[in-house]
Amino acid sequence: MRKKFTFQFLLIGIILAVIVTTLSLYNLRNTNLKSSIQHAQIIAKVVKSGLTSHMINGNMNQVDTFINSVAGMKNIEELWLIRSELVKKQFGKEELRNPKDAIDKEAIKTGQLKYQINETFTKTSIRVTVPYISTIENGIDCNKCHNVQYGETLGAVSLKMDISDIKQIGLEITYLIPFLILLTIFLIIILARKNSEHYILVLDKLAKSIKLAIAGRFKEIPHESSKTNEVDALIDDYNKLMSTFRDTSLDIEKRLQKFIGQKANSSHINPLEKSKDIIKNLSNLYQFKKEIELDNSKSEIYDRLAQVFKNQFSIKNFAFFEIDYTKEKMSIIKIVGNALYCKDNITEDPELCRCARTKNDVVSVDYHASCPYFKKDDKFHYCLNVEISQNRYLIINFVCDTKIQLEELKDKISFVKSYINEATPSIEVKILMNALQESAFEDGLTGLYNRRFLDEHSKKLIPQTKRENLNIGVLLLDMDHFKAVNDEYGHDIGDKVLKELARILNETVRESDLIIRYGGEEFIVLLVGVNSEEDALNVAKKIAKKVRENEIDVYAGNKLKKTVSIGLSMFPQDSNSLEGVIKNADIALYEAKNSGRDKVVKFHESQITSVDLF
Repeated sequence: MRKKFTFQFLLIGIILAVIVTTLSLYNLRNTNLKSSIQHAQIIAKVVKSGLTSHMINGNMNQVDTFINSVAGMKNIEELWLIRSELVKKQFGKEELRNPKDAIDKEAIKTGQLKYQINETFTKTSIRVTVPYISTIENGIDCNKCHNVQYGETLGAVSLKMDISDIKQIGLEITYLIPFLILLTIFLIIILARKNSEHYILVLDKLAKSIKLAIAGRFKEIPHESSKTNEVDALIDDYNKLMSTFRDTSLDIEKRLQKFIGQKANSSHINPLEKSKDIIKNLSNLYQFKKEIELDNSKSEIYDRLAQVFKNQFSIKNFAFFEIDYTKEKMSIIKIVGNALYCKDNITEDPELCRCARTKNDVVSVDYHASCPYFKKDDKFHYCLNVEISQNRYLIINFVCDTKIQLEELKDKISFVKSYINEATPSIEVKILMNALQESAFEDGLTGLYNRRFLDEHSKKLIPQTKRENLNIGVLLLDMDHFKAVNDEYGHDIGDKVLKELARILNETVRESDLIIRYGGEEFIVLLVGVNSEEDALNVAKKIAKKVRENEIDVYAGNKLKKTVSIGLSMFPQDSNSLEGVIKNADIALYEAKNSGRDKVVKFHESQITSVDLF
């Protein structure tokens, strides 16, 4: 700052010196011009007086001698007389005293003084023509000798003078002025620097400290001397201000970081800017929380969370999947971009997922694989594990294209987790609501759908199959001699037999097929979209075979084998309503039991007459 102050002061001095010099030169020129013209007028007046005296005394023959003597004066280079036409007509000798140039002619014509300055690099001269006007001056009447009117031009005196000496003196004075100005300014600077050095030093330190404060580093300024003055008082006030700013901003930052669960901030980051970002994210987080509370389903919450990741945090590749340890099942919820490269390895066995197993964050590291199932060497991952409810976890897999993107994700992961933590309770509520709804449609013993589910689901299923022109094979199963199991082994073994049948059904039919415990030991299997009656029969026979071959542990190493009877009816071939098809399958089941059990019987119209329905 000291150098800047000195430079500015010198610059002002130079500009001032230039201005003063320019004005001085301008004034010098005007002054020299006026002085030269006045000098020429004085000489012309002397010549006029001399001519008048010679004319009165009658010795006009000595005029040239007089003119030559005047022309010999210092700085006069040339002097001559001019007669007007009026005087020439009066006295004759018109060839004498004629104008030499345009200046003479203009002066005679107008009766006004005319001049011209001639300047070269080494010399300056002035050419002046002073006219004589017919007047009465000092008791002398020009018209006594001249036949002219008052105010008319009688003649003129022309002279050429060298004014270089006058100009040189003026220039020397002019050059001296800026020198004195600059010298004065230089002395002022020296005195000012000596007296204001302490102030400039304080200003320098203030400027540096303010720059650091803008960057978030609030530094105090030390005192340079033991003396107490107004500058030291200013430093004390400034230090108190910086101390307050530092303590307040750091306290705000720490409290906000604890609020969002973020680690302590590094010292090179402006705590005020960081706090501003945290507050902005908290505001967005509050709005996000309000929105997800109004979402209808779990999928809507995941969609909203995905939008936050993409739009607010610029994360392009990520995936959501849930792990239910009670069912040992992993469900992929949503994949955005290119993510979840480990899907093929962990889908069948969720325990292979390191993030799920350790319940900690798993991040790509250098030189070795943090997760053995992430096989993309040119990608980087960050996996989060969030507990949604008991034995149910949400795994979020972020994939970064570059290491720089991974580092950026690490910097904002605390904010990302804040959104996940806010979404988790709402997701849990939706899962509980779904579980509650499913429990109303689920058989408590076998975990299969119950009859209520069939009644509700058929309202959507039948119109869909009609639109898509699909077949439904309806299998109605009944465990043979099931009452004897309960009577001989007890209801515990009876329940076990039913569970085994449910297991076989789940393993045999497709995931798209529906299995319902219809009541007691009766089960219904809806083969949705089965190609033909023959395919439906093959599925029924496969079920009967597996049940027949299955051995059930009873007690003390004893084994129990059971059989089922199955009735088959096809929709829409046998009836255009699901109730009619189930009734037909029941008729076929009745036929299977009456004909010896452990059979699969297809419904035929002829069976209706052979069954006593009432």
